[in-house]
Amino acid sequence: MIKRNKLITFIAVALITVSVFSTSAFALTDSEVQAAVAEHGENFITGNIFVWFLCAIAFLKVSQKIDSFLAGLGISVGHTGGSLLAEAAIATRGIFTAKQFASHFGGGSGGGGGSGSSGNSGGGFASGGLVGMVGRRFTKSGVNKATGKSGGGLGGKAYTSSVSRGGSFANNVIGRVATGNISSMGTISGEGSSEALMSYLGYTAMGSEAEGVPSYSDVEIGGGRIMATEANEEHPSGISVGMYHTDTYMKPSGEHTVVTAADGTKWYKQYAKDTVERTPHAAPNGAITYSERIVKKLPDPPKRKDRV
Repeated sequence: MIKRNKLITFIAVALITVSVFSTSAFALTDSEVQAAVAEHGENFITGNIFVWFLCAIAFLKVSQKIDSFLAGLGISVGHTGGSLLAEAAIATRGIFTAKQFASHFGGGSGGGGGSGSSGNSGGGFASGGLVGMVGRRFTKSGVNKATGKSGGGLGGKAYTSSVSRGGSFANNVIGRVATGNISSMGTISGEGSSEALMSYLGYTAMGSEAEGVPSYSDVEIGGGRIMATEANEEHPSGISVGMYHTDTYMKPSGEHTVVTAADGTKWYKQYAKDTVERTPHAAPNGAITYSERIVKKLPDPPKRKDRV
């Protein structure tokens, strides 16, 4: 009897919580979203949607409790809800769907816009609290997948799917590694690094029918630098290329261009140049002679701003 009273009290509290906190999220229309964003900002909308997802999970748990109680009375019941891990996965997916939804109506930058190194500016959807914690954890899992530290779980799967399409989530992850500190973020190299660079430079999003698109090998991304071998129409056999984050490195003194990555960050780009390579040899009379040849070699990297 006591157990049943506790269960009834728990159900009542849960239903009241759902009624109080999720009313505005159940009847969202485009016009209401736009009006709310204009009046209160996107946090108002994303917060309500997040509460809705939490309430949905709470409803599943309450349903499971009711099923257990009815089963104890000998009444046949259906199975509601699932494992906690599955529910967490649904909630995580819902959080990022809500973020994109509110960003769309709030005029925020979508796709590849914004800087991957700086993240969202203050007041963003994932800037703090539980939502921010989940978002950062999700992104960290993507970073672990990109750098080969681990499979990355849900974030790793999201990264794999996104990078194959040149999506904004993958480009954000790649940008964080590219502009971050190697000791804390690691590097992207080896398997999957060529695909990552193609996505980060915006070539993947152009589609397979795009013309004049280069390919990359021997890629290493991290610490404000991108080193690779680029095969293009002018150099079909490949030429060494180095890219340096403009916020991290000084402007190179030699010939260079500035490219913009998919996340909006800018990079100084330099190709290898003809350089005379001298190799010493010992002549029969003991004198030192040199043989010379012209090779393609990258210029010395520019100086880092934090070391000037």
